Amino acid sequence: MVAIERVQSRRSRREFIEFPYRHYRYDPHWVPPLRVEQRALFDVQRHPFYREAEMERFLAVSDGRTVGRIAAIIDHRYIRHQGETAGWFGFFETEEDPQIVAALVQAASDWLVRRGIRVMRGPMNPSANYECGLLVEGFDSPPYVMMPYNPPYYGRLLEQVGLRKARDLYAYHTTATEIQLARAERLAERAAHEHGVRVRPVRLKEFQAELERFFQVYNAAWSRNWGFAPMSREEMEYLGRQMRPILDPNLALLAEVHGRAVGCALALPDINQALRHARGRLFPLGLLRILYHKRAIRRMRVLILGVLEEYRTMGAAAALYAALFRNGRRAGYEEGEFSWVLEDNVMMNRSLEALGARRYKTYRIYEWKG
Repeated sequence: MVAIERVQSRRSRREFIEFPYRHYRYDPHWVPPLRVEQRALFDVQRHPFYREAEMERFLAVSDGRTVGRIAAIIDHRYIRHQGETAGWFGFFETEEDPQIVAALVQAASDWLVRRGIRVMRGPMNPSANYECGLLVEGFDSPPYVMMPYNPPYYGRLLEQVGLRKARDLYAYHTTATEIQLARAERLAERAAHEHGVRVRPVRLKEFQAELERFFQVYNAAWSRNWGFAPMSREEMEYLGRQMRPILDPNLALLAEVHGRAVGCALALPDINQALRHARGRLFPLGLLRILYHKRAIRRMRVLILGVLEEYRTMGAAAALYAALFRNGRRAGYEEGEFSWVLEDNVMMNRSLEALGARRYKTYRIYEWKG
C-alpha cells in the first residue's frame, strides 16, 4: 500500500529534499545538487518565483519509508501570458513501481483540479525557466549544469498511468574540433557589414544594467515559445546573483544594433563536473572539492541564445554563436552542450546541425488532461 503525505512539517520538508540523494546513491551519472540551493529553491517566503505562483508538495510512503515525491505547481504568470489554464507537476522522483507513480500523479492532479486546473504538464522544476523535462533518450552520460537526469523507467511509468507526450526538448553536443566555426564567422561578418550587428561581452562593472538588458531581451525573444512564462525582474536578479560566481563575461554576450540590445547569449562552465565531488554538501569538505575540481572544467553549456523577432533575419544569432565558439575555445573549453531546443523550433535545430552539433539527448514534457 502507498500512502500520500502532504509536505508540511520540518521532517517532511527535509525528507522531500533528501529522497533523491538516497534514490540515486549508486547511479554514476546523477550529479547531487547542493542541499543549500535545494532548500533555497523551495523557500516560498524568499524565492521570487512564488510571488505569483503556488506549490504543494507530496511524498509517497510505503511501510514507513519514502518511495517517491512530486510537486503540483500553478504559475499565474504562465496563465496570464499564454491565456491557458494549465498547471505543472515537478520535482518528480520515484522507485520503479506503477502504484507509486499512480498515487503521486493522482495527488498532484487532484490538487490542481480543486483549483480549477484541468491540464497538467511536466516535469517543470518549477517552470520552463528552470530545469524541466524528463530524460527519455541519452542515459549514458551525466547532465550538464542546470539540466535534469532520471532513470530510463520514469517515462514508461508515467505513460502507464495515462500521461502523454506534449513536447520534446533536444540537447545538442559538439566539440572544439567538430564545430564549424568558419561558417559562423562568415555569417557574423555579413551581419556586421550589412546590418551593423555588434556582439560584446557583458560589463561586470555595470552588472545591474546589463542584467536589465538581458531581462528585456529574454522576455521579448522567448514570448511566443511554447510553455514560456515571463520571468519577473526579481527572478532574473535572483538567478543572476546565483550564476555570477561562475560567470565568465566572455560567455555572457549581448548583440546590439546601433546601441540597442537585440539579442543575448549565455554559456556557463559545466560546474556539474566539480559539484559531483561535493556530494551535495558545502561543508566540511565540499567547498574545497568544488574549488579543486573547478580548475579542470573543460565543458560549457549554452543555455540562452535568443534574438528579438524583428532582427532574426539579420544574422544576429550567427554572430552570437561565432563569439561564443571563439571565446569558448580561447578559454580552453573542449566540448559543449546547446540545450534545450524545442522539437518544433525548426530554424534553431537546423542551424545547430549545420554548425556541426549533433542531437544526443531528448527530454520530454508530459501532459495529463482531466
